[in-house]
Amino acid sequence: MSSSLILRSTLPRALARRAALRTALPQARSASDAAEFKYVPGGPIYKGTVNDPTTFPPPSRVHGSYHWAFERLLSASLVPLTAAAFITSTTAHPILDGLLGVSLIVHSHIGFDSCVVDYLHPRKFPILGPVSTWTLRAATVATLVGIYQFNTNDIGLTELITKVWAA
Repeated sequence: MSSSLILRSTLPRALARRAALRTALPQARSASDAAEFKYVPGGPIYKGTVNDPTTFPPPSRVHGSYHWAFERLLSASLVPLTAAAFITSTTAHPILDGLLGVSLIVHSHIGFDSCVVDYLHPRKFPILGPVSTWTLRAATVATLVGIYQFNTNDIGLTELITKVWAA
């Protein structure tokens, strides 16, 4: 007997057995199990686990294309800001210091926030996800305060960059 003939003869029996099992499985469960678990061909779907569909936030232009455009504009603006810090003389430049400091911190915050959102989702990590998000926010605010203090009470970022470059 050839292998294709064996396959043809056993295939209808296997399909019939599978169909019988599918119809018998929901009837074999008790009424409480049927109410608790929904049967699907891949297996039961348990509520409250990773099998639940994810919820999507409502559409928002601010969080959609404008958010993406802001990230790209911020990343591209860091190149001329950093170049301006290298090119300028060693006199105080408070506006350039402020722009460079805030841009670097916001750029870093967006990058780290993307990592936290991607890898520590609150649905999978219900405690660690929100804690890491708020830790990142607190660290960003503390860094902004530190950069403000450094720019107003010390030499500032542009002076620091020129000194480091000349060293």
